[in-house]
Amino acid sequence: MRTEEFDYDLPDHAIAQHPASPRDSARLLVDRGPGVDPDHRRVADLAELLEPGDLVVVNDTRVLPARLHLAKATGGAVEVLLLEPTGRPRQWRALVRPGRRVRTGAELFVPSDVEPGREPAAAPVVVVDDVLDDGRRVVTVTDDGLLDRLGEIPLPPYITAPLEDPDRYQTVFAREPGSVAAPTAGLHFTDELLARLEASGIGVARVELRVGLGTFRPIATDDVADHLMHTESYRVDPETWERIGSARRVVAIGTTVVRTLESVAATGRLEGDTSLFITRGYDWRVVDVLLTNFHVPRSSLLVLVDAFVGSRWRDLYTTALAEGYAMLSFGDAMLLTRATARPAGAGE
Repeated sequence: MRTEEFDYDLPDHAIAQHPASPRDSARLLVDRGPGVDPDHRRVADLAELLEPGDLVVVNDTRVLPARLHLAKATGGAVEVLLLEPTGRPRQWRALVRPGRRVRTGAELFVPSDVEPGREPAAAPVVVVDDVLDDGRRVVTVTDDGLLDRLGEIPLPPYITAPLEDPDRYQTVFAREPGSVAAPTAGLHFTDELLARLEASGIGVARVELRVGLGTFRPIATDDVADHLMHTESYRVDPETWERIGSARRVVAIGTTVVRTLESVAATGRLEGDTSLFITRGYDWRVVDVLLTNFHVPRSSLLVLVDAFVGSRWRDLYTTALAEGYAMLSFGDAMLLTRATARPAGAGE
């Protein structure tokens, strides 16, 4: 597969800069299969679009305030974006800008503690331990309360408008902090919508996948098969996995849930790290229905959608753009039914 197959024209004005309010008022493009025009609904209608016995699965990870604005001892500004823990206490893999000026051993300070020409007024809060081959850094955060005091929620780079309420980049069911990006399909849900689903005989279950920055990066290689998929950690409770195995249909809210459930099915492990890259021809084992936002051109997420519904994703995107749907993280959503049936008992 050539990466150019997953390109499309995305005008800047179509990229949502603000989330829908209320959350579940976001538009929902409902795929009805090949040769049939999609329906135009709202996420608030989801209980009417699903059936009793279906199980809706959400990712309850919480976004970390992982973006830090710091300074070198000389006063130069440095931005640090923490990506994932290394497994050692207080140590993270991170993006650092401007990277060329921040080398191994560099000490970074709270900007108010730095005055050019004088010694910093306090100890460094971040120390650069190593420079990785891909340009990332390994850093140690020396101040346990730094994220709570100074950290900002890291929005995707295509969202340029300020976010007045940081909670709007968290789902209503977010629990344990661990992600550097939100599972954005879940942003459309409200407590009232979740209650309507359960009142309609539609179950709701939670899993966790800690979303990394690589989720949103476009594929840089000409051939999709040459793309190096990022790794993310996941966890599914045994009871949840049993519910998934007995569900009439499994409805994944977002691609992060898809990767979680299909990783468990592929490995038999309820928790761990996954670099699963779902592409055309994938042998689906668990997910039957997918509610997902519209994705960046040439992204691994768009390749996953192609594997789920086939090439008609392009017709759906064309319709959405023509009808004025809002795109990407704060945008509207699609409800997709998988092109091929899941084998009986595949989620067990």
